[in-house]
Amino acid sequence: MTPDWSYERVHWRRGHFRVAGVDEAGRGAWAGPVTVAAVILPSHLGDLPFRDSKQLRPAERVRLAAEVRRLALAYAVEHAWPEEITRLNILGATHAAALRALARLDPPPQALITDYLRLPTPLPYLAPARADALSYSVAAASLLAKTERDALMLILDAEYPGYGFAGHKGYGAPQHRQALAELGVSEVHRPTFAPVARLLEAPALLDAPDDTDRQG
Repeated sequence: MTPDWSYERVHWRRGHFRVAGVDEAGRGAWAGPVTVAAVILPSHLGDLPFRDSKQLRPAERVRLAAEVRRLALAYAVEHAWPEEITRLNILGATHAAALRALARLDPPPQALITDYLRLPTPLPYLAPARADALSYSVAAASLLAKTERDALMLILDAEYPGYGFAGHKGYGAPQHRQALAELGVSEVHRPTFAPVARLLEAPALLDAPDDTDRQG
């Protein structure tokens, strides 16, 4: 599946030429922020090399993220950290970070395309599933969100040694589960996420199955 301009053209035909793609990274992680990027690409560009960030190797993601910044008419990245995730829940925190990113775009967007994220906004938007694999604008946002979050997780790896954040980026890898069992819960873990919450309540329950081990 390769992105193109099909969804952008829906907005362009309605006279909305500043279309922001919005995507997030880290929504299913146990630790660290959920990161949301918003990108407006010029409407005159042709075919682009942008792809869903999950389909690319790390070095390729970094290279293409730099290309997004070079080409974009506007872009912004915002983070919602565990305190905000705990206060608003993961969906509310993702919405809040997305709205902050959109508010920082200059010039402002006239319409949106999101990756199945239905935002509380008056702007017209399309929210197809797998939009990061369908829309150049959302693929560009995916690249920025993923690379900026990965860079943050490298910083957290140095600040909180032993958890392996540099490798698994806060997701539910076996080594992360083991580190939690040995080291306990850190300040950057999400206490409302099931594996972390169960450890806070009863460490012996950490090995119980859960459904949060999804990377994004």
